[in-house]
Amino acid sequence: MKIVLTILLNNILPIFLLVALGILYGRKFSPDMNTLTKINLYMLVPIFTFVYLYTSYIPMDMLKVLAFAVIMMVVGFTLAFVVSGMMKFDQGKRYAFINSIIFYNSGNIGVPLITLVFSSAPFITGGKTPYLELALTSQIMILVIQNIATNSIGFFNAGRAKMDWRQSLKNILRVPTIYVVPLAFLLKLVPLDLTRLPLWPALDYMRNALVAVALLTLGAQISRTKLTSVSKGVILSSFMRLICGPAIAFAIIRLLALEGIIAQAVMISSAVPTAVNTALIAVEYDNHPGFASQSVLLSTLLCTLTLPGVIYAARILFPV
Repeated sequence: MKIVLTILLNNILPIFLLVALGILYGRKFSPDMNTLTKINLYMLVPIFTFVYLYTSYIPMDMLKVLAFAVIMMVVGFTLAFVVSGMMKFDQGKRYAFINSIIFYNSGNIGVPLITLVFSSAPFITGGKTPYLELALTSQIMILVIQNIATNSIGFFNAGRAKMDWRQSLKNILRVPTIYVVPLAFLLKLVPLDLTRLPLWPALDYMRNALVAVALLTLGAQISRTKLTSVSKGVILSSFMRLICGPAIAFAIIRLLALEGIIAQAVMISSAVPTAVNTALIAVEYDNHPGFASQSVLLSTLLCTLTLPGVIYAARILFPV
């Protein structure tokens, strides 16, 4: 119990303090969510990804992490499709339900959570955080897959399969992260140290801004959502995202023989709540926006209860 309480206070509470500030900010000033989302998606996430990929050693196990992210999505899609059929959802709600399961908050909550978990005890050695870089690199691999899929499959699902392949391709090509990933790997081969250039401190400032801005944005979005007469579908969505998600992740980790820090990171990441972007997409296409927004809010609230257990289990199941 003491370990779970420590995890809650050191890893979960700081995240939700920032989310709470975002909620207050959203209610007081009613910010333009489209602008905040674009700042995160088109500036902070790509630069964060570039800086970490450029400065980090990428082990071959990262290919397994990419495979993990893809398999996780395929299994989640299949399970959600079957369950939504059993619930007799109409076509639009079925795809809104699927989006709420397979797309999780790997950026707004995943990155800050992994940063906090692997920057605190028992991962501090001699005042340093030797496992943080590997854990964050794993999280970035998942973030890349999630970003690309959300902006292609997510839009396609929200459009109830009415969007043609050309528009889907355009949505994929608008995601900056898919360009910065190969760019970072290519520049690692160039015999020039970008970290010594005057531009680098600016990139570093942007990287450090992601955690706070992402959580404040999440809070601002949540401030616009109300939990009134929560349906069985919303409750089921949160259960599948927060409970079934880590269970599926555990099976895939075993299948791919992932171990140690990488296994811990991807399992913890699998337990974060539904992505805020699923609600934004649902609003954009008027595809059950109330259901989508409530799924985000309820899963975000309930993850305060489930995440400590998943973090503790990951440490026990995959020791370093």
